[in-house]
Amino acid sequence: MANYTSQVATIHKQFNAALKRAKSRQAVLNAYWKHKAQHERLLKQHLKEEMAQVKQIKSRIKYR
Repeated sequence: MANYTSQVATIHKQFNAALKRAKSRQAVLNAYWKHKAQHERLLKQHLKEEMAQVKQIKSRIKYR
C-alpha cells in the first residue's frame, strides 16, 4: 500500500511541475490529460492487486 501512495505522490509532483512549466493553455491541458492517464493506470493496477489479495484470503475461508 505504501508503494501505491509513493507512486501517487510522485505523479502529483510531476504534474505540479508540469503546470508550473506550462506557458500556454494547451500545455496545461496536455499536462492534465497525461496526469489523468497515469492516475488511471496506477489505480487500475492497485485495484487489481487488492482484488487478488481479497480472492486469496476468501479462498481460505470455507463455504457454509
